[in-house]
Amino acid sequence: MSPHRSTRSATAEDLLTRLGRLTAQAREGAELQQARVELAEALQREILPASLPGVPGLRTAARYAPARHGLSIGGDWYDGFLLPGGALGFSIGDVEGHDVEAAAFMGQVRIAVRAVAASAADPGEVLSRANDLLLSVDCDLFATCTFLRFDPVTWEIQSARAGHVPGVWATTDGEHGIVRDEGGLPLGMLPGSRYPVTRRRLAAAGSFVLVTDGVVEGPSFPIDAGLERVAEVVRGHADAEPGELAAAVMKVADSTGHQDDAAVLVLRHEAVRGGTG
Repeated sequence: MSPHRSTRSATAEDLLTRLGRLTAQAREGAELQQARVELAEALQREILPASLPGVPGLRTAARYAPARHGLSIGGDWYDGFLLPGGALGFSIGDVEGHDVEAAAFMGQVRIAVRAVAASAADPGEVLSRANDLLLSVDCDLFATCTFLRFDPVTWEIQSARAGHVPGVWATTDGEHGIVRDEGGLPLGMLPGSRYPVTRRRLAAAGSFVLVTDGVVEGPSFPIDAGLERVAEVVRGHADAEPGELAAAVMKVADSTGHQDDAAVLVLRHEAVRGGTG
């Protein structure tokens, strides 16, 4: 065998060895990433509440759908809980980023909002104090959030937004719209942020719906178009069961070609008690 052929053979063997090593590393990397995806999904589903509160005349439902691409899972949440004095608190939000870190931070945000809401006066204060609390843990992530307080005595919704998607409403008499209220910065961005409060008395029976941007925004679908589509769906299902409405709204995500997580929170309410507001 000539020296030239021997060199070529050795080079080929080296290439095959390197290829085998790279293939093994790629397999290990893929297995590690898949494990992280599965962990993020497990964290996500474990943190989401098993049930939501309600009172006579108010029924609630929610839906969550993971991202179509496994690497993008983690970050969206919804929540509902009883507040001191009998009011109900509801939150929905979306953490910037994905994977295990986003799912873990999502849990921190959800608990922070719950903890602050037990003593804060209104949704604006809830978000402001939660924002400062999250900044104190020195995390690089941030989250959009809407916090809503329902008063079963006055039949009023008070809400505030931290960089989150606007809410959508419809009544059984055919009225519907998007809540174009003023919001503030996402949580975890700037100390001392303030969040204006919007008040809405539920004079007529209908539904109030909150979503994350995974429902209304996609690669070729602007968020305003998605919100308008959700508004039409809510109007067409204003007297439906809350679970049915939540499922119908979630289908909008299929039309946007979303690649992100998606969450929907529905409050199905009767008319205000004792009058029309």
